[in-house]
This record gives sequence, C-alpha cells and structure tokens, in this order.
Amino acid sequence: MKSIIPNMLTSSNLVFGFFSLLATFQGAYIPAAIFIVIAMLADAMDGRAARYFKVSSEFGKELDSLCDLVSFGVAPAILAYSYLLKDMGYTGAAVVAAFAVCGALRLARFNVNVSVVKGYFMGLPIPAAGCVVATFVMVGIKPDAWMFCIFVAVFAYLMISTVKYPDFKGKGEKIRVIPAVVAIAVALGILFVSFQAILFAIFFAYAVFGILNTVFGLLESPS
Repeated sequence: MKSIIPNMLTSSNLVFGFFSLLATFQGAYIPAAIFIVIAMLADAMDGRAARYFKVSSEFGKELDSLCDLVSFGVAPAILAYSYLLKDMGYTGAAVVAAFAVCGALRLARFNVNVSVVKGYFMGLPIPAAGCVVATFVMVGIKPDAWMFCIFVAVFAYLMISTVKYPDFKGKGEKIRVIPAVVAIAVALGILFVSFQAILFAIFFAYAVFGILNTVFGLLESPS
C-alpha cells in the first residue's frame, strides 16, 4: 500500500507534463512553463517518498524515466517550438526533436550507469534542462529565433555530455570555489536585469557551474 504514494507522485509528474502540453497547444505559454516546474517538484518528491517508506523498486524507476521524458523532454521541446522556433521551419523542428531525443538518451544512460556513476550526475539532468527552457519562457522575453535555437541546442547537448554536475549529497564531485563564485555572479547578473527571472537564474547558474566545475577539475588533474 505504501508503494502507491511515490508512484502517485511520479504519475503526477506526468500529469503536469501533459497539462503543459495542453497549455502550449492553447498558446498559454507561461502556464505551460509553470506546469513543467511543478512537474519537477513532483519528480523531486517521489524518490524521497520511496526511500522514506522503503518501497524503492525497479518498476518505480522505469515509471519515473517514462514520466520524465514527457515532462522534461517532450513538453519543453513543444513549448520551445511553439514559443519561437516554429519561425525557423525545419531547423526549429530539428532542434526541438534533438532536445527530446537527447533527453531520452540522458535517461537511458542514467538508468544503465546508476550503479557505476556515484556522487554526481553525468550530463545535465533532464529536469534541469527542461526547467531552463521553461523558466526562460516564463520570463516572457522573445529574443531572435536563431539565438533561442542555439540556446535550446546547447542544453540538448549538455544532457548527453560528460560534464559532471554535483548531486549535492555531500560526497562525490568536488564543488570548486571559483566556478561556484562565477555561477553565483551569473545568477545575480540575471536577477539584476530582471528579478522575475529568479527561477531561470537558478537553473541557468547550475548549468554554468557544472561546465566550469568540470573544466577546473580537468585543469587540476595531473598531465
């Protein structure tokens, strides 16, 4: 009976992702973006609930990945396309398709390497990538379509990259001072431009931090 609780949270992740798609189809872009962020909150709670009730299972892990692909792969891709990238025709369609595919690859790699990769995430987690796109839309700024196209493409690549992102569980990937300071400065710079972009600043700064932290780690490694 206890296993129902985390599975319900996981399923609610999918429900909110589905609501995001419906909102996008109706042209309600900000609500669509908000639903993606809410889906992330549900996704963050299901694993904790499973561990709390000691009901972790392979079924729950597979369900989680399937829901994540919809909420943080497909929903943000459709949102990005409808918001701006439809103006780029086949190029825009190719980029958002690549975003969804990279999300699927990211989830598949995570499931395969879950017992090997410890203490960090290899590649930007798909919820973070999806929420970067969603929170950017929430800000309401519409840059040139080609700029947004590059933006989406970069975050698609980050999901399948080997950039190491800390999981903040107190062990694993070292959190280096300079990358952390730069990431905080980036977040503050975004907030200086628009305080309404606070959620975007958080997710974007996390993405930047992972890149810099990985680069500094390579520089510290003995040649």
